[in-house]
Amino acid sequence: MTTSTLKPAGHTEGVRRPGRWLALSVLVLAVLLVAVDATVLGLATPFLSEDLKPSGTQLLWIGDVYSFVIAGLLVSMGSLGDRIGRKKLLLIGATAFGAVSVLNAYATSPEMMIVARALLGVAGATLMPSTLALIRNLFHDPRERSLAIGIWGAMASAGAAVGPVVGGFLLEHFWWGSVFLINLPVMAVLVLVGIKLIPESKNPAPGPWDLPSVALSLVGMIGIVYAIKELASHGPALDAAAAALVGIAALTWFVRRQLTLPAPLLDMRLFRHRGFSGAVLADLLTILGLSGLVFFLSQFFQLVQGRQPLEAGLAELPAAVGAVTAGLIAGLVARRFSVRSVVAGGLAAVGLALAVLTTIDQHTDYPLLGAALLVVGVGAGFAFTVTADVILSSVPKEQAGSASAVSETAYELGAALGIAVLGSIVTGVYRGFATPAGVPSDTASAAHESLGGAVEASGALAPETATALVSAAQEAFVDGLRIAAGVGAAVLLATAAAAWFLLKGQKLEDGVEH
Repeated sequence: MTTSTLKPAGHTEGVRRPGRWLALSVLVLAVLLVAVDATVLGLATPFLSEDLKPSGTQLLWIGDVYSFVIAGLLVSMGSLGDRIGRKKLLLIGATAFGAVSVLNAYATSPEMMIVARALLGVAGATLMPSTLALIRNLFHDPRERSLAIGIWGAMASAGAAVGPVVGGFLLEHFWWGSVFLINLPVMAVLVLVGIKLIPESKNPAPGPWDLPSVALSLVGMIGIVYAIKELASHGPALDAAAAALVGIAALTWFVRRQLTLPAPLLDMRLFRHRGFSGAVLADLLTILGLSGLVFFLSQFFQLVQGRQPLEAGLAELPAAVGAVTAGLIAGLVARRFSVRSVVAGGLAAVGLALAVLTTIDQHTDYPLLGAALLVVGVGAGFAFTVTADVILSSVPKEQAGSASAVSETAYELGAALGIAVLGSIVTGVYRGFATPAGVPSDTASAAHESLGGAVEASGALAPETATALVSAAQEAFVDGLRIAAGVGAAVLLATAAAAWFLLKGQKLEDGVEH
């Protein structure tokens, strides 16, 4: 990830490449779809639980293994794109993404679903790393490129919120597998349009693709996230400690190896730049708050407040509207005020909105929830878009590939951690609820696995007992959601303070060329 076959920034054709905005729409389509797939299962969870009957742990893995695999492979796939061509990797990834979506749609067991989601993550990892680097190849004018990054960031931020709306519509009319089959026509359009409009970009002398580094990054990332998830769900345990040690050892070895390789997968020296490190941290935690919130509010709207899937999806639409609107104007606002005020302000907004959610209960009116989602979307749109621009502007042009992969790794790891950490808190609190009298032990066991399991298990009970069981389960779920929101609020407010100092002096007015 060192150099790419770009014309000089001053080249007239490079500054105003014909068809660049249509090409951008294709890149944005890829980003949007990968982001949508990270959260589209939120609404489908009750239906999937009824059909496949996963345990609580399996349900969490179905939800987050997709993002874990993407996060673990992004840097490696970004390096591969530099070698074989970023356009080529994008088109290969789009084809694989469509094919594996069929496997997801027709999964017949929890284990098959987990494997299918992991494979979809592999395909998604081939799509993501090329997008920002290709935007650099399309837009050489700094102001145009800043707007293009704003559109890219808006779609990446909004994708997590658009997922429930798409899922809700499909679940109203089809079975849960339809949320994956929608990928097929979208990927077909991406491939057909991308072949004609997207210019190729790659490193003319990339060096070898280091397979040990690929393995180390994947093992390290999944090990760390698995340990966090298990620790939050079940407390200290031997398997969580072992996973943490393996993950830390693998990532330490990965870093040391990158510092010695002549052509590393990821240039670790990038992190010596204060602005770069601050933007990556803000990037990751912005998406952690957004994706974790959206994933569990989907279940809250359906299983606690009794909304239909489409209604629940539309209820989360303010987050998408806020993210898109803020993303489009983020560059202008950052130039008018400052990078650090926009990023820190966006993070603080998400943190405060999460703090508000610590007050909700089963009967909270929608205006409060909708307003919180709107604020989360606006804050995430501002912070995520500006940090993407900062990450690119903090490094020399020839390191755009590395910077792009780091930005997207932060996004996917944030999505995975949002579901894993906040979700594990929700699950841990939920499992502690007291079973009402008269509930058989096997029914109680199923009810403690997940809220969807409790709703399904209650169908075999007498009406009064069923109502008591569902009510206790809903109350426990909301208790967990409140605690998770409080933890998320604390993390994001602390990150907002850190971003204020780390991004001091960072500017966008010179664009992303150095």
